[in-house]
Amino acid sequence: MTAKSPIHLVQTAIYQRLKADPVLAGMVTGVYDYVPEGTAYPYVRIGDHLSTPDNTHDTYGREITATIHVWTRSRGNAQGQAIATRIGELLDHRPRDLVVSGHRVVSIRQEFDQVLPDPDPEVRHHIVRFRIQTVQTEE
Repeated sequence: MTAKSPIHLVQTAIYQRLKADPVLAGMVTGVYDYVPEGTAYPYVRIGDHLSTPDNTHDTYGREITATIHVWTRSRGNAQGQAIATRIGELLDHRPRDLVVSGHRVVSIRQEFDQVLPDPDPEVRHHIVRFRIQTVQTEE
């Protein structure tokens, strides 16, 4: 068996999970991988990832950190925090909710939720990061 990276598949599964949720859809204008110019706030962008091998003697595994960005136009953090909280509810400790072809999601844990200042005082940038462990199930 040759190791196959599930990075794109994991990102796709996260995107589909977030995009399909009616509660989150009511909170944001969209969920994006690439944000089109002029997109209205608030929105969610599937961001950066880091993937490292997590192999055992007889399995190919990956440990992936996936970053999700929440962008709002507001002077306070309440709106962005509510969106970040909903994202956590959809993903944290819910490995069975991510379908990744050829891989089993063993665990998904929220690592942190952080707010970063933006030069524009009307904009808030929340970062939510998850650690996802997968095991390859087929060649």
